[in-house]
Amino acid sequence: MRSRLLALTSIACLLFAPGSYAAGDSSADNAAGTTSTDSGKAMSSGVVKKVDKAAGKVTISHGPLENLGMPKKMTMVFRVKDPAMLDRLKEGDKINFVADKVNGAFTVMSFEPVK
Repeated sequence: MRSRLLALTSIACLLFAPGSYAAGDSSADNAAGTTSTDSGKAMSSGVVKKVDKAAGKVTISHGPLENLGMPKKMTMVFRVKDPAMLDRLKEGDKINFVADKVNGAFTVMSFEPVK
């Protein structure tokens, strides 16, 4: 009985969380090096290390990719959703980007330059 009461209380606390936390306050995201997009996917920060237009890939040194279960900083090679995206990237660019796994390959779905 006590464990059920504790479980119900925990669920109620999560459902009725106060103000900005429940509304998705992005200041918590920014502390982790991420921001949110309109689609709800977390954006990660990164630096472009290499652009390979022939292969349709970009190498990015990045922070955590929470939506992909990667909590550590690392450098990875990504495919891009649209090859035209590579025309807007160059080595050294600082970007915020959304990555997802598409057909088994890590893919940059969108990005924006850091201002």
